Amino acid sequence: MTPEHAPSSGPASGGQGKSGLNPAALPVADAARVLTRLGGKPVSESMLHADIDAGAPTNADGTLNLVHYAAWLVKEMAAGGGGGD
Repeated sequence: MTPEHAPSSGPASGGQGKSGLNPAALPVADAARVLTRLGGKPVSESMLHADIDAGAPTNADGTLNLVHYAAWLVKEMAAGGGGGD
């Protein structure tokens, strides 16, 4: 296994190195940063909060699961709701 494919050695594993983000439970601020870096367009916390207010799914603790959020965006776009903008 190459180093880039090895499990992260974050605080939960007791190792040193990257703290790693959990895409299944990202705080809104982290989700905005990740989506901005990966998506090519700026995504702000206020945009995510607007989507949450419009029905985007969140975890019980208020974090976002990026897979569930992406699925919600696709559903909204298919329904003509737009989402994300």
